[in-house]
Amino acid sequence: MAYEIKEFLELGKKYPIVDVRTAAEFEQGHIPGAYNIPLFSNEERAVVGTLYKNSGKIDATIKGLGFVGPNMVKFAQEARKLAVDKKILVHCWRGGMRSASMAWLFNTVGLDAQILEGGYKSYRQYNRASFDRPYKLVILGGFTGSGKTDILKEMNKMGAQFVDLEGIAHHRGSSFGQIGQQPQPTNEQFENNLAEVWLQQNPVQAIWLEDESKPMGRVRLMDNLYARMRKTPFVVINVPRDIRAQRLVVDYASLNQKLLEEALLRIGPRLGGLNLKESVQALHDKDFLKVANITLDYYDKTYGYGIENRKDIKKIIVDTNTGDPKENAQLILDAFAKRQKELF
Repeated sequence: MAYEIKEFLELGKKYPIVDVRTAAEFEQGHIPGAYNIPLFSNEERAVVGTLYKNSGKIDATIKGLGFVGPNMVKFAQEARKLAVDKKILVHCWRGGMRSASMAWLFNTVGLDAQILEGGYKSYRQYNRASFDRPYKLVILGGFTGSGKTDILKEMNKMGAQFVDLEGIAHHRGSSFGQIGQQPQPTNEQFENNLAEVWLQQNPVQAIWLEDESKPMGRVRLMDNLYARMRKTPFVVINVPRDIRAQRLVVDYASLNQKLLEEALLRIGPRLGGLNLKESVQALHDKDFLKVANITLDYYDKTYGYGIENRKDIKKIIVDTNTGDPKENAQLILDAFAKRQKELF
């Protein structure tokens, strides 16, 4: 039996999903939580694919059987260890021969193996379409150092829905954003991980997102989601600059100094020659507050320009005199509750 993607993912909450594509395909992107039992190695798939193109399906199938035969016992044993209540879900790229062959093998050794209609390709299409759903979005904006992520996490504790784009991307969205973070996923895996969280949101309740640029390190926000974010109403938390500078010192001063210098060099052309020289020297002198203030000159100007470009988008400005995320979260939620009709 083959399940459509929505039902397949729902069943995947209870039963293991086995991706039978190659290790390279799996590493590029996979359903979060899926297991990889590749029918072919990366090299074997290349051989079979070339033979299929040059000699046809029969020759390619026979060659594939030669690769698979010695590994059938191993495949069956791995599947039996993973199965829950003797049930397992299987998919390949298009829901074709690879998943059908493995499902047959698993069923032969006493499991109930079902496949995904349309394979991983249908899953990717489902993910991308999910970002067009008519969710009510709200963007939290604010100048660098405002602590927007921490504020949103506090708002989440207070009952607001928050999708942490930076957390999923493993990047804080600036030249310094990768420092101290886990390695970033591939762009494809970032989309898959984000879609998993996105699909768990309550469509009736507002979803808060942090204001982000399209690129976040090596990954990029999807075109349809980013376009929506540019047109979405937003709330701007206005934190005094001296508090923001101190926050940057707390967040970054303990991190790898070489990586901090490399990040400064990346934005050097935009800082200007003298500012770059002074910021690097200040970093060597461990004058982190000076580094923070020099970089804020650049980031504040850039972010201010971005807000000006969205002057036609509805927004609420929330002024604050504190850098405490919990207090600012409450200020934002209070302002949103009173004035959200202005946004929607």
